[in-house]
Amino acid sequence: MKPIDIICIGEVLIDFIGHEINTSINKTKDYHRFLGGSPTNVAVNASRLGMNAVLVAACGKDGLGDYILRKLKARQVNTSLINVTALAPTSVIFVSKSTETPDFIAYRQADGEIYETQLPDEILNQAKIFHTTCFALSKNPARNTILNRARKAKELGLQLSIDLNFSERIWPDRTEAKAVIKEFLANDPLVKVSEDDCFRLFGETKTESYIFEYFHQLGASTVCLTKGKEGVAVSDKEEGVMFQEAKKIQEVKDATGAGDAFWTGFLYAKIAQKSLEECITVAQNLAAIKLQTLGTLPENLDILKIIQAS
Repeated sequence: MKPIDIICIGEVLIDFIGHEINTSINKTKDYHRFLGGSPTNVAVNASRLGMNAVLVAACGKDGLGDYILRKLKARQVNTSLINVTALAPTSVIFVSKSTETPDFIAYRQADGEIYETQLPDEILNQAKIFHTTCFALSKNPARNTILNRARKAKELGLQLSIDLNFSERIWPDRTEAKAVIKEFLANDPLVKVSEDDCFRLFGETKTESYIFEYFHQLGASTVCLTKGKEGVAVSDKEEGVMFQEAKKIQEVKDATGAGDAFWTGFLYAKIAQKSLEECITVAQNLAAIKLQTLGTLPENLDILKIIQAS
């Protein structure tokens, strides 16, 4: 049995999330500090679900870096593979609090300082899933590290996973981004992508069938397209296309991190060898909890109840 459920490799940073809801960054007066970064959120969520999660990332040797390490340890995430560097300060993102897709301004510094020495073969060999993001692939040395370690992970039999959270504000060179995504998708990862991500990546609205065919041709067998209030569509090369309506929610308190909660639920169910339809349902159940929670997921999650609700 492999002792590590999931290796999350990519950005760790501080999210300063606006206090006023549905207010632009331009007009937001107060911000609250949260642990952030998509792979970081997945690692924290996975730990909340009782999984053994390891985070491979980089932060500054500063007060915000200390905050990150303290928060991760408190949430039982393995931090032994985080590069704490004196060469750059901790990365920071200012985020508007929104019930829709939040606006953001990124100040990137240490998050890309991820090196291959942080993730030796013996650690990879102990893991089940290797997860990363488009954000993490947008900057070297993290990009080369992730691509090289992904190829090794595939060799060793790990299931790869990626959140294609593309933004031209993070990665202005769309052509380069597509080439790097192509290289990663050759390893047949589970792909999570939103309609907003696709609009940014392609520079225009594309049909669902175009999106699925595009990523399948690059090598991904399973592509999960999240559509916000319109639900979730998944295309699998063996099982075909399936759709689930979105969960009905009384009040959305915070949309930040909902996609990460969704994908954590999906990967959790995948490790538990649930059917594809069950994976989607567990994912939606977890995302619904996050949408109704300010900040991170609640501490005492009843994961059995979440699964049984599927």
